[in-house]
Amino acid sequence: MIIKVRVIPNSKKTEIVSRLGSILRVKIHEPAIDDKANKALLRFLADFFEVKQAKVFLRRGHRGREKIIEIEGRSEEDLHQMLDGVP
Repeated sequence: MIIKVRVIPNSKKTEIVSRLGSILRVKIHEPAIDDKANKALLRFLADFFEVKQAKVFLRRGHRGREKIIEIEGRSEEDLHQMLDGVP
């Protein structure tokens, strides 16, 4: 499954804020320096979607706030149901 994520680095805590259409807005505690925010985002999404971290890939947007993430390891239906739970 491919999802679009808009990252907000340097937040007080790591959490999913909302979903704007097909874009998931995620606050990340780590700063956007030395790829720390990207690594934290991949760890957080792996926990959220209950897959191994090795099954979550950053496909596009390594330096920007908008990122394209690919998630494997679960069926598309399961991932869509988890994503539908986000307000």
